[in-house]
Amino acid sequence: MDSLAQQAIDAIHALSGSHEGYRAVHAKGILCKGSFRATPEAAGLTRAAHMQGGEIPVTVRFSNGSGNPGQPDYVQDGRGMATKFYLPDGSRTDIVALTLPRFFVRTPEDFVSFTKAGKPLFGKVAPRLPLFIATHREAFPGVRAFLALKPPASYSTCRYNGIHSFKWLDAGGGERWVRYSWLPEAGELSISGGEAKQGGRDYLMEEIRERLGREPVRFTLQVQLAGRSDPIDDPTAAWPEERQTVDVGSLELTGLEEGREQGDDILVFDPIRVTDGIETSDDQILHFRSRAYSVSIELRSGVRRPPELDS
Repeated sequence: MDSLAQQAIDAIHALSGSHEGYRAVHAKGILCKGSFRATPEAAGLTRAAHMQGGEIPVTVRFSNGSGNPGQPDYVQDGRGMATKFYLPDGSRTDIVALTLPRFFVRTPEDFVSFTKAGKPLFGKVAPRLPLFIATHREAFPGVRAFLALKPPASYSTCRYNGIHSFKWLDAGGGERWVRYSWLPEAGELSISGGEAKQGGRDYLMEEIRERLGREPVRFTLQVQLAGRSDPIDDPTAAWPEERQTVDVGSLELTGLEEGREQGDDILVFDPIRVTDGIETSDDQILHFRSRAYSVSIELRSGVRRPPELDS
């Protein structure tokens, strides 16, 4: 077993608790089903199969960032949107995105240290976290962004950001680096902490279930194009807002996905599962996520996850 990935999972469990049968992080979530259709502009940027304009089935998982599946929805937390695209040739590719605009650390070793520093001692205060930030200044913007998060009105009213960079290659041999964002058709909308508490422990889960019962939920996939000086391998660094953006597709969710994660079914959303026309960067956190997922999967299901697993 990957020892560094095991250390990361152990640190997460020390922070959020170990919960048998659940993911180490983003433990509380809900699955939805729908379809994605790329815009004509997308095909000019990448030859990837799901960006050529055909209707592509998808599974989407909305989630809270905590590793505690019992944590109330009204507790301050990052939210996640993981999307799996089912390609025409039977393969799959994933996009994993967060409500945070950037990550906290650049390396797996720092992730373990950061997670350990976040563990409260004798109550709810994590006294080691300020020291970590003082010695890892790149963590400060991500922590500040996390502390500024407000309770969302709905999973469908969040902007979700892909904090990693990917190289898109077009049919003519051109290439460019991009970062993803999912923009909600319903607009970005938050509520007060008091309103969230009044909504109850599971208000986000209940709201998205009720919303999908009456209408589709839609998002626009937008890519931001990197400038020459923009960091490609650093998830703690956001690119300047003035960089060019292109709307490359529309996602429509039509209901809950109730046929997955039943029995022995293992559903994995892995950002390094890319397809022809898309390549990963050398971002250490990006590649470490896959390693940590493998350890988490084995712990929650008893199934060893080979690198080629595609579920």
